[in-house]
Amino acid sequence: MAKYASSRFVMNTLSVLSPLSLLLVWELLARAGIVDTRILSSPTLILKSLMPLVVSGELLRNTLVSVQRVLLGFIAGGLPGILLGLSMGLSPLMRSAIEPMIQATYPIPKLAIMPLILLVFGLGELSKTFTIAIGVFYLVVINTMAGVLHIEKIYLDVAKNFGASRKDFYLTIAFPGALPMIFTGLKLGMGMALILVVAAEMTAAKAGVGWMIWRAYDMFAIEQMFVALMVLSMLGYLFSIVLDLVEHRVIPWKRREQGKL
Repeated sequence: MAKYASSRFVMNTLSVLSPLSLLLVWELLARAGIVDTRILSSPTLILKSLMPLVVSGELLRNTLVSVQRVLLGFIAGGLPGILLGLSMGLSPLMRSAIEPMIQATYPIPKLAIMPLILLVFGLGELSKTFTIAIGVFYLVVINTMAGVLHIEKIYLDVAKNFGASRKDFYLTIAFPGALPMIFTGLKLGMGMALILVVAAEMTAAKAGVGWMIWRAYDMFAIEQMFVALMVLSMLGYLFSIVLDLVEHRVIPWKRREQGKL
C-alpha cells in the first residue's frame, strides 16, 4: 500500500512538473533571443495578454459559447452512436447492412464536408452542431459496436436460455458489457468535438474560441492566439477528467483492475 501511494505521488508530481518545466524552458529561450517572440511569443507575454481578456469578460463569453456548441454536438452525436452501436453489435443483419456504409464514409475528413454542411444548414448554430455531431457519432458507434462484439458469447447464450427479451439484451447484457469501449469512444469523440468546434467557428461564427483564434490571426495578435489555444487545452483536460470520473463511477471494477497494475 505504501509502495502504491509513493508511486502515485511520483506520477502526480511528474504530471505537474513536466508542463511547468516546458514553460520555464520556453521562457528562458525567449529571453535569450533563441525563440522569436514575434512568432512564438513567451509565457510572460501571453499572461499579460490574458489579463485584459479575463477582466473584460471576453474570454469567458467566447469560452461558454464554444462549450455550449461542444456539448450540444457531443450529445447529438453520442446518443445515436451508442444506440446504433448496440444494435449493430447485437444484430448481424443490421451490422451487415450498415457497417459497409460506416466504413466507406468514416475516412472522409469531416472538415472536407463542411462546405456542403454550410450549404444545407446555413451559417447558424445547426451547421456547427451537425459538424461536431457527425465527428462524435462515428467514433462512438464504432467503439460501441466493438464493445458488444467483445462480450463473451456465454453471457448471450445464458440470456437466451433464460428467455431474455430484446430489452433485456440491450439493458442487462450489451450496454453493461460494452461500457468500457463506449467510454473509449466518448473520450475520443470529445477530443474530436473540440477539434471540429474550432474549425466550425473559424469558418462561420462571430463568437467562440475558434473565432478568437482566427481574429487573432487576422490582427497578428500572437499572444491572444496562444491564450485561445491554452483555453482549448484546459477544456480538453477538464472534459477528460469529467469523463474519467463518470467512468469510474459507472464502471467501478475497471478502477480496481487499474489499481492492480
